[in-house]
Amino acid sequence: MTEPNTLISPPTPQLLDNSSGKVKTVQLWDKSKDDLMKQLGELKTELGQLRIQKVASSGSKLNKIHDLRKSIARVLTVINAKQRSQLRLFYKNKKYAPLDLRVKQTRAIRRRLSPEDKARALEKTKKRNTHFPQRKFAIKVRPQVNATRMDNQILSHIY
Repeated sequence: MTEPNTLISPPTPQLLDNSSGKVKTVQLWDKSKDDLMKQLGELKTELGQLRIQKVASSGSKLNKIHDLRKSIARVLTVINAKQRSQLRLFYKNKKYAPLDLRVKQTRAIRRRLSPEDKARALEKTKKRNTHFPQRKFAIKVRPQVNATRMDNQILSHIY
């Protein structure tokens, strides 16, 4: 009998799904680049062997080939994502970053002036704004009594 305080670790997940040979992407994120490249090589050699078997024998290996191609794509995706994240860290505090690492946004937003450039003004503009500031106008509001009397007159004509 086991003690209640001891933790039983779950069985370590296999890299390939037993039924179809698919690679689990979740398990790829913990691997190093060397392990990923090694696994990529293994998957590619297996794919080559399956293609040879498909040509040599009349048996269909299309499902297995499809799963292997998708597994290769998953491994390559993880490799590229890790590489891009490393590059983002490298260029984080640099003045310029490669175009593919920059924020996409829209073309108009990318070409918009920065806030400090937008706030700049010529000396002549500054003088004109200080000497001739924008005038402030106030509108006098009618008293509510007149408005209510007019509303009553309008209502009496309607009914």
